[in-house]
Amino acid sequence: MKPFLHLCACRALSSVVALGANIICNKIPGLAPRQRALCQSRPDAIIIIGEGAQSGINECQYQFRYARWNCSALGERTVFGQELRVGSREAAFTYAITAAGVAHAVTAACSQGKLSQCGCDRDKQGYHNREDSWKWGGCSADVKYGVEFSRRFVDAREIKKNARRLMNLHNNEAGRKILQERTKLECKCHGVSGSCTTRTCWITLPKLREIGYLLKERYSEAVQVEPVRASRLRQPSFLRLKGARGYQKPRDTDLVYLERSPNYCEEDAATGSTGTRGRLCNGTSTLTGGCGVMCCGRGYNTHHYTRVRQCNCKFHWCCVVKCSTCSEKSEVFTCK
Repeated sequence: MKPFLHLCACRALSSVVALGANIICNKIPGLAPRQRALCQSRPDAIIIIGEGAQSGINECQYQFRYARWNCSALGERTVFGQELRVGSREAAFTYAITAAGVAHAVTAACSQGKLSQCGCDRDKQGYHNREDSWKWGGCSADVKYGVEFSRRFVDAREIKKNARRLMNLHNNEAGRKILQERTKLECKCHGVSGSCTTRTCWITLPKLREIGYLLKERYSEAVQVEPVRASRLRQPSFLRLKGARGYQKPRDTDLVYLERSPNYCEEDAATGSTGTRGRLCNGTSTLTGGCGVMCCGRGYNTHHYTRVRQCNCKFHWCCVVKCSTCSEKSEVFTCK
């Protein structure tokens, strides 16, 4: 192909790719302008971002499966699910786990060669620690890239300059920081006859489930904050612990909230509550999943089931299997 024709073909191809990215990104609901621009420049990443956000929502639903609020109201209205309007502990958790989920997914995709412009962590290549007899090798997860990408995309949806924006940004960063802190060093031994004269080491990502458990602990210890406003513009400039003396700020890995949580007993779209009517509960537990707590004092229904199955099967020569019939009774409790 002549150079001029080759150049034209490349331009035509890039135009088709750009057109496809525009169509895809314009069809995704709920994207902020900067998110849409990033989507159009990196259309290969938007699927990974969506998968990461969804994995965060799935983890949220797992962690709260026995609570009155079970994360089910997030829905699928946007790539991040539906925003909780109340600046509660629950909103804090959803922002933290979603930001961590996106950073986790992007980092994993880079290591697996699924994304352009990233790969294994190049800073971890070539270093040799002679004292401890180990060196960097394999494919270290480039968690810095994943965290930065999550920061650029997830944080871009915070447009309004208010206290809720500061709360959301703080919780986003807390989720990502906990992910970074939980990366692990894995090593493989090398040497004659299984000896470990040298080791090759690399950085691995934690499971998102581990991050979910850690963030659930932070949720239980979440701190209430209030905005401190700048003197001139009267816009919130940072958050401080509510009721604390002076301007004591929350820690980087604290989950923070502005408003008390609703009780989530009744359905209320404004607070993101689906209510607990019809929810399964534990008839013998006094904890959050127990009927006393889950059903909010309304009582519960008891359903009796009998399951019939074959049991005590024996082989008789030759060649018949004979079984007895066993029945199992069970009870299921649902909130009134």
